[in-house]
Amino acid sequence: MKNRILEGRLGTEVLRFGLPLALGMGLQTTFNLVDAYILGRLEQGAASAALGAIGICDQLTAMGTILSYGLSIATGTLLSQKRGADDHEGVRSVAWQSLLLTFALSAAFVLVAIVGAKFVMRDIVGAKGMVAKLGTSYLRVMVGGSFTIFLLLHLTTIQRALGSSKTPIVLMVVSNIVNFFLAVLLVYGPGEAPPVFAWGPPIAAALHLPRLELMGAAWATIIARAIVLVPIAVVLVNRFGLFRRPSWTRPNYKVLHGIWSLGWPTSVQLVVRIVAMLITHSVVARAFTTEFDQSATTALGIVFRLETMALFVGLGWGSASQTFIGQSLGAGDPARAQRAGVWATAYNVLMMAVLFVLYRAYAPEVVAFFDGTPPVVSFATDYIKWVGPSYVALGIGIVLGSAIQGAGATRLTLAIDALIVVLLQVPASLVAVFVLGHGPSRLFQVVSATYVIYALVYVAVYRRGSFLTTTVGSFRAKSAEPAP
Repeated sequence: MKNRILEGRLGTEVLRFGLPLALGMGLQTTFNLVDAYILGRLEQGAASAALGAIGICDQLTAMGTILSYGLSIATGTLLSQKRGADDHEGVRSVAWQSLLLTFALSAAFVLVAIVGAKFVMRDIVGAKGMVAKLGTSYLRVMVGGSFTIFLLLHLTTIQRALGSSKTPIVLMVVSNIVNFFLAVLLVYGPGEAPPVFAWGPPIAAALHLPRLELMGAAWATIIARAIVLVPIAVVLVNRFGLFRRPSWTRPNYKVLHGIWSLGWPTSVQLVVRIVAMLITHSVVARAFTTEFDQSATTALGIVFRLETMALFVGLGWGSASQTFIGQSLGAGDPARAQRAGVWATAYNVLMMAVLFVLYRAYAPEVVAFFDGTPPVVSFATDYIKWVGPSYVALGIGIVLGSAIQGAGATRLTLAIDALIVVLLQVPASLVAVFVLGHGPSRLFQVVSATYVIYALVYVAVYRRGSFLTTTVGSFRAKSAEPAP
């Protein structure tokens, strides 16, 4: 695979390597979509509150996932570089030390889950009623079990960086199947279930499983992710020789600092994007919901799940560009590195265009699949109408930003995202709704315009290519260093 990445026909190899990654990252979001579908089949009142709760909690839990993923991206960048330079000992050292860092981050989030869930849901987001009550319990479980998604993304990123893109997608399919069956059993338990899930209650009764409704979806996700971690770890040990006993060293602060210094800007950058979505959620919750009507929050939770799929597909193509760029720079070929980013962006543009066409053509049916309440369908359809066309621009910004990160210029992408969100999206959203008194359509137009500006800025920065010429020398220097 390394020869293909460094010497194969670039357009073909980026497609061959990137498509499984894009599909695999898209499958990450199907955990949430499956949960939304199953919860949407509960009784009407319980279903709406549960969908509203997970709509908010998805964004909150995504902040932790994205924070962890930023460190995984940094690890992948360093591994790709060392792989391109044939530094096998360096690969093993970085992989082990990065695993220790992921464990430490997981422990921190367990503490956050215990002490902060209620404060975040009610006081920061502004959730009300049953949405706030259910969301607090759900958030505690999902954040407390964050280690499963942290490790899942981290280990699959390591596989990708070393040239394997197909094995992770197979395991993700298996994990989604397990999640689906567990969710049906734990959400409905031995009680009533829709006809399509009538097979679940007898099995749940035989296994003495309780009816947990929303919390059942949370536990199903955590368990399914934990199960798939085992074969992923086995592949890394047996195929790539990682994490074996000789690698079990104490924390090496030089290596950890290298991962952290490269990864924290990426983590913060991605958190900035999630915060922007949370601010939109908060504006909607405060301006367009009441204690007894959270239809707008439910609708936004559904469309944000669909949008998260677009985001993660883009991150998949971005991961492919990072592997090609990292290995090409490690081998001293910046021209090939830059072309790889262009190819990955082009493929993602095609996928985003197809995704938008499907969402736009079937928006009412897609939303009603999860919640057919007329106010929910109307609000969500309006969002897709205004924001859907900008998914192509969103994809451009994501992939080119990931490509720049793959060259090691993580602080540059952080600065771009932070400036756009802080100087444009947040103030424009607040002014449109709370100062000018506009309805949700104007808020959605602000979101759409932000995605377009992301694309324009990243295209301009990437065309200049200065991030490549300033980082290739440091890549070579680091590759020449002996492993710690």
